[in-house]
Amino acid sequence: MSNLVLSQDSQFSAIVAAQSSAWYALHTRTRFERRISQHIQLKHLEAYVPVTRARHRWSDRYQTVETPIFPGYVFVRATQDAEARLAILQTNGVYAFVTLNGVIAPISNEQISDLRRLEEKGASWSPYPFLKTGSRVRIVGGCLDGLEGIYLAERSRKLVISIEPMQRSIAIDIDGYHVETA
Repeated sequence: MSNLVLSQDSQFSAIVAAQSSAWYALHTRTRFERRISQHIQLKHLEAYVPVTRARHRWSDRYQTVETPIFPGYVFVRATQDAEARLAILQTNGVYAFVTLNGVIAPISNEQISDLRRLEEKGASWSPYPFLKTGSRVRIVGGCLDGLEGIYLAERSRKLVISIEPMQRSIAIDIDGYHVETA
């Protein structure tokens, strides 16, 4: 009987730990993001490095190269307990958690899923200066339906997605998409 209760308690604590985990950004050594992500995953934590594919030309050939959307950053899903933070910070190449006002800043699940969807769909994007002001909009229809960000009216229509704790943004071309206020 006690084994059954212990087993149920450990399952319950695993469920609670999974629910209390959140996404955080890590400031890391540039050009080592994928390797750092793999080392974090070996510690049984979820890590994510959003990448983009670009065609580069060398003197003798063309090649498609994957590069991180946010160089020097890795996203990690973890709990806020000291043991998990220490395990992450002891990973070679990890400098620190991204903080706001001295507090480790969580990143919403929606922003991580938006980044994953952008990566999966191969949407064109470009780096953009971090913006805090502007009207928040949502794309309606198409393969990016529901994607939210800041609308920017320039020569071409762009949607800016900002990861506030990192103070980094990317701009997505939204010509041909219908947007509405979020």
